[in-house]
Amino acid sequence: MGAVLVMVAFSVQLFVRASGEDLARCERFSQASTARLAADAGPVEGRRVVVIGDSWSVGLGLDRPAASWPSRLAAELGARVHVAGFSGSGFGAFSSPCGRVSFGDRAARALPGAGSGAELVVVEGGLNDVDASDSSIATGFRKVLREAGDRQVLVVGPASAPARAALVPDVDGLLARLSAQHGVAYLSTTDLELPYLADGLHLTEAGHRAFGDAVAAAIADLPAAR
Repeated sequence: MGAVLVMVAFSVQLFVRASGEDLARCERFSQASTARLAADAGPVEGRRVVVIGDSWSVGLGLDRPAASWPSRLAAELGARVHVAGFSGSGFGAFSSPCGRVSFGDRAARALPGAGSGAELVVVEGGLNDVDASDSSIATGFRKVLREAGDRQVLVVGPASAPARAALVPDVDGLLARLSAQHGVAYLSTTDLELPYLADGLHLTEAGHRAFGDAVAAAIADLPAAR
């Protein structure tokens, strides 16, 4: 409940850069983010995992947004999963026109509240950073790690969504290098064959299951947290 109230209070600050159609979209994204934030999955006593991500984590386009890929972490790992997602966001500070919704900005809000006690932070995205500069992505990447503190981190890179496939390799390579430089685990998903919705950008429910299972397998292979 506390995390939802934080999101509602903070939503009034989201739309500094948005106007017209952007504003309406940002309002929808904020509502979807708040709803997904409230839909924690998995046993209360399970390993606490916080997911910070984009529209894939929120389940944009699904009839059942709560079936987005993080739900597979609860199903496959028995984890207690908390999703702090926002459609259109990324590592870069200006990947979204909806204000301060970058991964780093939301990590600062999600982790001290509902994420307290989290053992693992999964950061998923990159498709919205295809137009961002390397320096902006790197700055946002470091901000996420600062907020994560001593928690274990898994960075999950962008899949080759048909609508942006040509631009994905550069972002994937940069995130892989940043992860190696900072000593955090990285999962490249560019080789996954996933079913997409008609927009060529968002996953079907079957795609979410396959993507989530790949992330769950990567988590299972992580070394035990110290």
